[in-house]
Amino acid sequence: QVQLLEFGGGLVQPGGSLRVSCAASGFTFSRYYMGWFRQVTGKEREFVAAVSSSGGSTTYLDSLKGRFSISRDNAKNMVYLQMNSLKPEDTARYYCAATPLEEVPTTAGQYAYWGQGTQVTVSS
Repeated sequence: QVQLLEFGGGLVQPGGSLRVSCAASGFTFSRYYMGWFRQVTGKEREFVAAVSSSGGSTTYLDSLKGRFSISRDNAKNMVYLQMNSLKPEDTARYYCAATPLEEVPTTAGQYAYWGQGTQVTVSS
């Protein structure tokens, strides 16, 4: 069955860096757009970044450009989110998601599969 497993979250100080990872299985990973979303309790899930099936195209939430970087390794069925210069407002649960759509998917409704998330807390 389809499984997306996120890991690598944790507590980091403001200004620090963290890389979260997502291991995918149960579908043809190299044919799927992959995305990262984040959610704070009581708020809607927010698009963070997406990467095309080949890895050649990336899309970001405008406010995160330059600080966050999404990448994938199709040989390992992995997708990554590198987060730099972290701020307390980046604190959230980060979710990995997959979709077979070929156009750039930036809304939660466009994604077919979801992981359980990994918590990222930015605090001193």
